[in-house]
Amino acid sequence: MLQDPLFILVALACITVAVILIMGISSFGKEGVENAKRSNKFMRWRLIAQFIAVLVILLFVYVRRQGG
Repeated sequence: MLQDPLFILVALACITVAVILIMGISSFGKEGVENAKRSNKFMRWRLIAQFIAVLVILLFVYVRRQGG
């Protein structure tokens, strides 16, 4: 399974979402207007990355169900 390019893409998408989430959460703990803006920006990026990750996962499931 580790040699399947679509599986690797799914794993990278999930890792990307996790990294963005961690960066956003770490910005919450710091005070200041700039940190609040940065944290909100990270959370917006996370939503976009999470949407893409869900699409990639659905594509992976669809392709595997078709026997590919």
